[in-house]
Amino acid sequence: MEIEVSVIVPTYKRPALLKQCLDALLNQKIQVEYEIIVVIDGGEEELKKSVDRSIPASDQLRIIAVGSHGGPAAARNFGFANARGKLIVFTDDDCIPDAGFLNAHWIAYRNANTNLAAFRGRLIVPVSSKPTDYERNVAQLETAEFVTANCSLTREAFVLVGGFDEAYTMAWREDSDLHFKLLNDEVPIVNVPNAIVTHPVRQARWNVSLASEKKNMFNALLYKKFPGMYLERINSRPPVSYYAMVAFMSIGVAMIFILPLMSIALFFCWIVLVTGFSLRRIRHTSKRPMHLIIIFVTSALIPFFSVYWNMYGNMKFRSLLL
Repeated sequence: MEIEVSVIVPTYKRPALLKQCLDALLNQKIQVEYEIIVVIDGGEEELKKSVDRSIPASDQLRIIAVGSHGGPAAARNFGFANARGKLIVFTDDDCIPDAGFLNAHWIAYRNANTNLAAFRGRLIVPVSSKPTDYERNVAQLETAEFVTANCSLTREAFVLVGGFDEAYTMAWREDSDLHFKLLNDEVPIVNVPNAIVTHPVRQARWNVSLASEKKNMFNALLYKKFPGMYLERINSRPPVSYYAMVAFMSIGVAMIFILPLMSIALFFCWIVLVTGFSLRRIRHTSKRPMHLIIIFVTSALIPFFSVYWNMYGNMKFRSLLL
């Protein structure tokens, strides 16, 4: 039978999570033929390391590898180049699709009755009543306009917009870039609320909020390409308080032996801003002692990481996102 739906799942060094995703995808309640294409974001050696032996063999499942590690955008494009379906569905290796996930996308596609359309499903991020700051940040995915964890495009729509921009070498803003291209080309985007994917929050190290700041370099790229839509729909940039904290600390250190009283005043201002930032972050999160310590430590460091990576992105992509 003809393949109607192709599901593309990029993955990199997460075999246990990938197995959960594939278990769900191999048990979809859908009447048409579909294929699952897992794209290992790396070469053959990475393929051998990344794929767990417990992943079941199936005629529906193909596992292929990109030549080198280039990020999920490049991996999804490679998956598309190997896909046979009319409808191209995307999810991520750390997600668990509902049993009716593919069927919901397929029905929406059939009802749209057009070869140029995109579809966005519903994402659920389960967190506790008192989440950590990291969990609360991940939960914001539930309200995102368009995410690759749960979306689909007709083959013609994917070709029209040119797929994913492979300049996004990390999992950040490549989905917004695709979304903005669809809007620019006036491709209809249909909401499919019964296409449900659960996105569990992964275990993370204490410094995850610092490491995540590196992704913000790609805000500059998205802003450069789509300044109007970026300011209207995202507008994410280091707040003025971040620049103030960096300035107060940097100038305070530089002046400590020349104007010690001024340095003390600047350090005091820095402490006030860091304390306010910390209190805002813990307002709706866990009050466990270790979590509070992590909040205060990372609150002191995040502004430096944020401003640095924002400036790095501006220079790398020749953008002006301040």
